[in-house]
Amino acid sequence: MSPWFLLLLLAFLLSPLAWLVPSRHQRGQMNVRLQARQMGVAMQLSRQEWPHWLLRQPPGSCPQYHRARRRGQVDSWCYWQLQPGQWVNKWREPCPDQALLEQLQGLPADAYKAEATAQMLSVCWGERGAREALEKVVGFLKANA
Repeated sequence: MSPWFLLLLLAFLLSPLAWLVPSRHQRGQMNVRLQARQMGVAMQLSRQEWPHWLLRQPPGSCPQYHRARRRGQVDSWCYWQLQPGQWVNKWREPCPDQALLEQLQGLPADAYKAEATAQMLSVCWGERGAREALEKVVGFLKANA
């Protein structure tokens, strides 16, 4: 057998291993998620139902950063970012709480949704901007949880 044929056969056998190596983008996502965990915020991929009126359609499965709320928190709300800095509820009305609106406007431009329930506060975020954007998301979650 010729050496070129053996080299080609070896490359063919090892090529599936290259699929197992994470890409640069995937490594960046893993790094952001580990940093969030170290800052006390959990992350899960969640299936979301997005309003049809959003100008940019977010992914169906979106990273959701969340934190448990303190006892006694009974307010619940949900806002979507229509455009960077413009947060609206499901009826497309702007956020009436000025203090909350200022905090929402501090979130990254690729934060799609912020939601509070009695148990949990969460932000669906596109994970762009790495460290600075993560600090904004974590700061928002810690301030409002």
